[in-house]
Amino acid sequence: MSEIKSLFATRLYRARLSELGAAIDPDELEASCYSIAEDDEAGQEWCETEGYPGYTSYASLTDLPWRFPIFGDLVKVLDAHVAAFVEELDFDLGDKSVVLEDIWINILPPGGTHSSHIHPHSVISGTTYVSMPDGAASLKLEDPRLPMMMAAPPRKKSARDDLKTFFYAKPEVGDVLLWESWLRHEVGLNMADEDNRVSVSFNYKWE
Repeated sequence: MSEIKSLFATRLYRARLSELGAAIDPDELEASCYSIAEDDEAGQEWCETEGYPGYTSYASLTDLPWRFPIFGDLVKVLDAHVAAFVEELDFDLGDKSVVLEDIWINILPPGGTHSSHIHPHSVISGTTYVSMPDGAASLKLEDPRLPMMMAAPPRKKSARDDLKTFFYAKPEVGDVLLWESWLRHEVGLNMADEDNRVSVSFNYKWE
């Protein structure tokens, strides 16, 4: 009897933040994001110099949990979700742990995009969503085998999710998405009419 296995799985974890910890008030978290962005002159300057649309604290701030207690609460909840995902991935951590490496704010205005990239020095990457107005861009994930598919025909539009070349995850406010950091991803054009797409992203490392 013939048999077909699915090999070399690429996992995407999706859950509500509140499933594994104290509820995080999205309004308070959003207000904190804007407050930090307004005061972060170094981050504003970096975004302008690098042509980054909107605002990110990625290159300027490393102490968000210290600045606002809500980020400290958020990290505790994220730790629980990452631990659950690590368990699912069957990692052999030895005498080490997967711990938070960095966490940062993203404020993407209408018309803004975030180009395709990976996080090569981390193990788990992810994002939790603070504001997703109508028309806000999805998270686009790319099959990591794509560069080796030079002669392959395209997939049907009706292909199963696990066979698609690209997968578009449309998160809601309060969702957390996790993936392995080698997985290439991007945020497409923010088609919201006026409102910003606000999220908090993070990396976890093995140490």
